[in-house]
Amino acid sequence: MTIQSWLLFCATETVLCLSPGPSVLLVTSLALTRGATAGRRAALGVLAANALYFAISASGLVAAHALSREVFLAIKWCGAAYLIWLGVRMIARSFRAHAGASPLPPASSARSFWQGFVTQGANPNLLVYFGAILPQFVDAAQALPGQIAILAASSFAIELAVLSLYAALAFRAGRFAAPRSRVVAERVGGGLLVAAGAGLASLRRT
Repeated sequence: MTIQSWLLFCATETVLCLSPGPSVLLVTSLALTRGATAGRRAALGVLAANALYFAISASGLVAAHALSREVFLAIKWCGAAYLIWLGVRMIARSFRAHAGASPLPPASSARSFWQGFVTQGANPNLLVYFGAILPQFVDAAQALPGQIAILAASSFAIELAVLSLYAALAFRAGRFAAPRSRVVAERVGGGLLVAAGAGLASLRRT
């Protein structure tokens, strides 16, 4: 892998991470309604899912053409349904809360982590990314595991930085909201998750 390929990969990864996809919306929603720590833990779950995909890529088991239409649709709809369920539950909970109620309790570390892991893992476009796009940045004449390790480390650093930034900004926005606006924040967070689920459902196989 050349330095040019690595720089191109980092640029591509940065652009993809900045795009408001399902994982970004999840991290933003949790940070807005449950605090920056919940957002960061969800980000770690996202990275864990990516680590799994990188490991599979290093073994050469991922192939975009091997993903059948039925499997793609199953992954897509399961992920979309999960995100929409989280969003609707968050919105419903906001209606049960009194406008002057105490701040919402923070989400558990395990729950935030697994929400990030499932959300990222249930995005079928990742299979296309790791099976069709990622191989373009590696040199087939060199050892694959070492190149994948370099790309994985670069990806983790970039995505963690970007998701942490989203979490910090969302947390700051929620922190400055008046207590009476906490219910609104909860509904906005739920709406973001529903939007993420709808976006995932609209994906087409590339």
